[in-house]
Amino acid sequence: MMMAKQLQPQDDRSLSPRERLKTYGVVIAASLAVLWVIEILDNIFPHALDAHGIHPREADGLIGLVTAPFLHANFAHLAANSIPFAVLGFFIMLRGLGTFIKVTVVTAVVGGLAVWIVGASHSNHIGASGVIFGYFGFLIGLGVFERSFKALAAAILVGFLYGGIIFGVLPGTPGISWEGHLFGFLSGGGYAYLASQRAKNAKAGAA
Repeated sequence: MMMAKQLQPQDDRSLSPRERLKTYGVVIAASLAVLWVIEILDNIFPHALDAHGIHPREADGLIGLVTAPFLHANFAHLAANSIPFAVLGFFIMLRGLGTFIKVTVVTAVVGGLAVWIVGASHSNHIGASGVIFGYFGFLIGLGVFERSFKALAAAILVGFLYGGIIFGVLPGTPGISWEGHLFGFLSGGGYAYLASQRAKNAKAGAA
């Protein structure tokens, strides 16, 4: 991104509220643009890219820890993921761009690795929904573990907006990676716990 030389994840707090919101909007828009460009290319090359998802317990399936969130079965699949990605991602960015990056990486890698370990054999897991469930788990987890007014308010709001997605962690719908949803949610919630504990320890040390 063009802004990479001017802005580091850890210093976005130095920006004015208006500049921060503009930056977060640009990051979300750029992220979605990448996803849509990849899906367009995937359709041009008869879904050849989709083969690079997470293949449980297969060595070549480990590449999916990086590539799977960028790949979607079709435009409808991507469209269904785009709005929750933007909304939940934006809520996390309000805690800092660095937090957004960390949560994204943790949920993609840790959640994806869990899918690789326990997912059904001969399956291929693709889509950003694992990361989206990670965002959801992180925001709900902060409300539970941090219990600050802002964390609780965000948890209540995202619960109201997207609470129904929690049923996506249950098996049942053919073709849906409930494993990706479950482990994305758990990895996001787990990271929220670690982040809240670090914050509490830092405050205790400063007292």
